[in-house]
Amino acid sequence: MNRFDDDHPNANRGVRFAMRNDLKSILASGAAVLALGAGLCATPAPAQEATFVLTARDVGAPMYNPVKATKLNMGNTLIFDRLVIRDADQSFHGQLATSWESTPDGKQWTFKLRPGVKFHNGEPFNARTIEWWVPKFAGTENAFMVEAIERVEIVDDLTFKFHMKTPDPNLLYNLASTFMGVPAPRAFDALGDKFGVSEAVGSGPFKMQSFTVGQQTVLVRNDDFAWGSALSANKGPAKIRKLTIREIPEDSTAFLELRTGGVDMLVSVPTDFLPRLQAEKSIKVVTLPGTEVMYMPINTSVEPFTDIRVREAAALAINQKEIVTNLYGGIGAVADTFLISSLLESNVDPKFKISYNPDRARKLLDEAGWSAGAGGVRAKDGKPLAVKLWTQNGTEFKRVTEVVQAQLKAIGIQADITVFDASTINAQYRKRTEHQLAVRAYSWTNADIIDWFFGGKRLGYPNVSMFNDPKAEELNVKAMNGSRTWDERVANFKAYHEYVLSQFAFSPIYQPVQSFAYNNTRLVFPERVRGQQVQSQTVLDIAVK
Repeated sequence: MNRFDDDHPNANRGVRFAMRNDLKSILASGAAVLALGAGLCATPAPAQEATFVLTARDVGAPMYNPVKATKLNMGNTLIFDRLVIRDADQSFHGQLATSWESTPDGKQWTFKLRPGVKFHNGEPFNARTIEWWVPKFAGTENAFMVEAIERVEIVDDLTFKFHMKTPDPNLLYNLASTFMGVPAPRAFDALGDKFGVSEAVGSGPFKMQSFTVGQQTVLVRNDDFAWGSALSANKGPAKIRKLTIREIPEDSTAFLELRTGGVDMLVSVPTDFLPRLQAEKSIKVVTLPGTEVMYMPINTSVEPFTDIRVREAAALAINQKEIVTNLYGGIGAVADTFLISSLLESNVDPKFKISYNPDRARKLLDEAGWSAGAGGVRAKDGKPLAVKLWTQNGTEFKRVTEVVQAQLKAIGIQADITVFDASTINAQYRKRTEHQLAVRAYSWTNADIIDWFFGGKRLGYPNVSMFNDPKAEELNVKAMNGSRTWDERVANFKAYHEYVLSQFAFSPIYQPVQSFAYNNTRLVFPERVRGQQVQSQTVLDIAVK
């Protein structure tokens, strides 16, 4: 997305920890890295080469296919352009589009396209591309992004209209998503399921040279690129000739690569590493507003979590404030809803916010018949309150999960941890009944992420909570499709959000900031970072020394 969750979303979605023996030391350790680096050498040709390193949150994307993928990394933004992109202040700017307008009733949108754009294979980009592209989403996980579009009308070669089934005040948000990168029609149709694996053809500033799932992607500069957006000072070809995007699931390894010169930039810096990085004269640390939430989904379809009292108890066992203070050094913020706090839809009635309350958690377990047992683990009818707690490879996820395990144990729940490779964990979720709890994260800046992770039509994955509630589905439909204006949409999503919170299908944990670090003896970075994440608009402006 990037609906980046811990697969991202889209994104993109740092690793932050190192553990000792007791809970306090677990919480005081810490670090996560989403590394993005650029490797440079002294000779002229290699100096135009860079290495981007992706760690725990972003590893494991199975393909670069924005239409069909449910997990993408930032390399997708380098290969594919979108109609519009967003700046950090939530404003929209044209990328493939130059301008747009809608009718007062929201039933038509007219877009003007940038002239002279060509795909990597020489195929021209024009209004017919959009007419071909929108129907390709049918039957995919991402179909909801265009479902309000009834048809595309071609006005002329560089102008088209969206005729809407219903008004969609969220349309520009959708079009700015990483999953709305526009592929080259001929290549997409010819390659079928191989598109994004053996080849990925877009119009972006880089071409895919090779891709090995879970290991690395090699990109080479698109020398014909001449349509940089307003978010880039450089409108022409990238200053970096070759990018190698490596995937390193162990965050401490990526951190060491930065210090030793093997990696030139970490896109998501572990909080625990910040003091050490700031002490390095050759390393510059930059912080951006956060777009992420870490949370613990609860599988509502399996025992003991079919009982809402047990779900609520597990959710209230998470001490968010202690995690932020001791584990993250006070950097970032507690999460007490499912949305980042900058969104209006996160401003719910305080009674719906989920916060640490161990006394109520213990009382709820008592009411549900789970009594104190041997070794501090509760039991019912002779059966211990033991559950499975899943996480994925990477320092952050493993360490946060160890913290969660200790906090659950404090109220009498024994949580047994299983660690999966990032490339396989989603397949395990799709089995639907094998997991009970998990530690995950997503990066997204729109309230429709609630539909993505709690909509009844996506059970197993991405709806890891297996939440399928009739009232929630009614509220979902109203929020996703029943809003005519932006204010109406905010109100509808707020009501949907509050109901999901009331059913304790998850527990919120943490809202990180985005910190990245780069070696300033190797990279020349733009003074101002535009956009909500380090993506193509920033990479275009990065130069090497």
